[in-house]
Amino acid sequence: MGIPVALAALSARAGRPIGLRPLLMASELLLIVPALLALLLLRRPVATSLALSRVQGRTLAAAACAGATLWAASLGLLEVQSLIWPPSEAFLETFRQLHAALKPKNPMDAAFSVAAIAVFPATCEEILFRGTVLPALVRPLGATGAVLTSAVMFGLIHLDPVGDAAAFTRIPFAILVGVGLGLLRVRTGSLVPPILAHGILNTITFGTVVFTGVEMETQTPDAALGAAMLMGGLVLTGIALRHARTSINPAANGAAESFG
Repeated sequence: MGIPVALAALSARAGRPIGLRPLLMASELLLIVPALLALLLLRRPVATSLALSRVQGRTLAAAACAGATLWAASLGLLEVQSLIWPPSEAFLETFRQLHAALKPKNPMDAAFSVAAIAVFPATCEEILFRGTVLPALVRPLGATGAVLTSAVMFGLIHLDPVGDAAAFTRIPFAILVGVGLGLLRVRTGSLVPPILAHGILNTITFGTVVFTGVEMETQTPDAALGAAMLMGGLVLTGIALRHARTSINPAANGAAESFG
């Protein structure tokens, strides 16, 4: 993740600064390079190994709903968390600057921002955590252990450097989202539903902040609202997971069954 930052610094000194969106995309792409290289060196078919298999339309709809309900649950958790563990002003300022930099000026700019904040992160992070890490942990840890461990690892990449310190604010709700996406991967036997759900979640976050002008991190926490969103989001996510079905690819169905 540090390589694009170093490249951006070198580019800025050369008088040709790299924009924030390309920087975010490059960071996400670098996350999956080791995993893809490992698959190639092991001569494993990439699409099959990552379970990039087709799923039913009903499952895609369930995955999209799960992305929206996970967004609600994660926002509720952040709301409750902020009452006990308020985010630092430095953390809030960092996100204000990020939102300002990504605010679109026209439809093309909006599409570029959605690609940087939703499409690339959803695809690359799911390839790494639910496509590579989670399946690799099933044999030693079992399906439950694999889902939880991969979710914690997913949470840790949301540790935010803020000045000379580090902010842990986003880690708890990232772990919650990671568990939901991991269960979706296990339930369907395909990586496509988690990618879709992750993309929907990030797009809603981006749209809420940028297009409504409401910065979620800066609002006064509301315990009742946060608890309602957390519990309601979790219940609705469970319902969405129940409607997700295994892949229509027989080989992927067998993989899903191996998760238990």
